[in-house]
Amino acid sequence: MRLQGKITYWNDDRGFGFITWDEVEDAVFVHIKAFTASGRRPEVGEIVSFEVTDGKEGKPEAKSVRFFDQPRPARQFTGRQTQQNSTFPLLFVLFFISFLAASAYFQRISWLVVVVYGVLSLITLIVYGRDKIFAQQGKWRTPESTLLFLGLIGGWPGGLAAQYLFWHKSSKVEFLVSFWFTVTLNVCAICYLIWIGDAGIVDQWIEQVWQKALAYKQTWPDMDTMLSNLKRTANKW
Repeated sequence: MRLQGKITYWNDDRGFGFITWDEVEDAVFVHIKAFTASGRRPEVGEIVSFEVTDGKEGKPEAKSVRFFDQPRPARQFTGRQTQQNSTFPLLFVLFFISFLAASAYFQRISWLVVVVYGVLSLITLIVYGRDKIFAQQGKWRTPESTLLFLGLIGGWPGGLAAQYLFWHKSSKVEFLVSFWFTVTLNVCAICYLIWIGDAGIVDQWIEQVWQKALAYKQTWPDMDTMLSNLKRTANKW
């Protein structure tokens, strides 16, 4: 499995360094011979992809290291499709959205539920895209637990779209297993509520959250009051 990390130390004279990535605290040793032919020397701060193998004395060591902006080597077709080149995720999203719309049309659920799925999906799509950019820049990443939680509460259509559009989190088997588990839970829950005709409980929950948000907003001081208080405080100083 290929990982992505950043070169945090490099000794060009001796031809070795260390790579760190967000899933471990320890750095992984890398030798100049582990880099695929590219005609360039590694530098500190560069983003690379690599595989981990057991080196000397059983310590982890990077191999098949490739710079992030380095073209991928051509691979022979093996007959196995990955989530990147499969249209199934998008077709599944379209089918689910159509199913929700039909359920709302026949008054099995309210249109508010459809809107909530849309909003959560948009938020999840943005979070995936932000995490992809941060991964390329070597910045602090969004925890996978956050991505999975967003999918569980209804944002998984946006997560699937992001995996297809951004090629992000679409080849990590461990994450995909957990992701599809959350998708299954969410779909089964909403389908069960629609089937027994008790999906109104979802509407009630959304309405309660909305009413609490409005009530909380009314407790905030208006902008003029806040500015006046700040001005009086500044004058005292």
